[in-house]
Amino acid sequence: MTAVELSAGTIEYTDTGGDRPVLVLLHGLMMDASLWDEVIARLSGDYRCVAPTLPLGAHRHPVRADADLALPGIARLVAEFMDRLDLAGVTLIGNDTGGALVQLLMAENAARVSRAVLVSCDAFDNFPPGLTGKTLVAAGRLPPRLFGLFMQQMRLRAVRRLPIAFGWLTKRGDAATARWMRPVLTQAAIRRDTVRVLRAVRAAAAGGGGWQAGAAAAGGGGLLVAVAERLAEFKQPALVVWASEDRVMPPEHGGRLAALLADGRLVEVPDSYTLIPLDQPARLAEIIGAFVSLLRRAAHDQRGQLQLS
Repeated sequence: MTAVELSAGTIEYTDTGGDRPVLVLLHGLMMDASLWDEVIARLSGDYRCVAPTLPLGAHRHPVRADADLALPGIARLVAEFMDRLDLAGVTLIGNDTGGALVQLLMAENAARVSRAVLVSCDAFDNFPPGLTGKTLVAAGRLPPRLFGLFMQQMRLRAVRRLPIAFGWLTKRGDAATARWMRPVLTQAAIRRDTVRVLRAVRAAAAGGGGWQAGAAAAGGGGLLVAVAERLAEFKQPALVVWASEDRVMPPEHGGRLAALLADGRLVEVPDSYTLIPLDQPARLAEIIGAFVSLLRRAAHDQRGQLQLS
């Protein structure tokens, strides 16, 4: 892990480096960049893989008091991160709430994004997503100290495996989920950040509204519905990868997202819940690698034809 200082504060990230096509991989609420470790291990030979740990509850460095922790604000932080690292021709990939961040950047046609991959993620009115997300956002109504006490039960594997926690998010990733809990269990400043994020989500989900109203309200169900209305404006290639057994992100949402996109396609992954990077990392790496490789070959062939004509 290395770190960069951005407007919100210190952001840690994994970067495999090298002069290779760039993949930027985003995680969800109460997760960190290690969500992608096994996928990165399989892709790093051919791609520069960059995975930031965003201030979504499992980060280790508290952000500044005035940092914008609303969903659009965190999406802007991702754009700032890509600018600071001068990443070009990015394939932007997001799972869980990370996929909502990718959609926000797609709707804004972020200049550095050349392709997008949405992996079983929040979409349309499913934000906060499912029983898991709704329980977490409800807990965010507590003051930070009481929120910390409430979260202490996450030390127990039996609790982490409940449907209201990570039980319906991953079949096989309990070791990762236990690790993600440490910052919020041990650092008061991280608890304060997390409560701010959760309250912003709740306010926006309650407020709804169109794109501008949703953006002003900070992100949530209403915002993601408005974002979906603008996804057709994203003309770059996009891939939707969905877990066929997903119990938090409705399986039909994968097809709906792919159909909205001007150049979208859908791949389903069996034997996995939402967190495909934990449950099926080898298959997900294969799908992402094939998608990017195919598009790069097609672009190369097209350039060759243009040069010959």
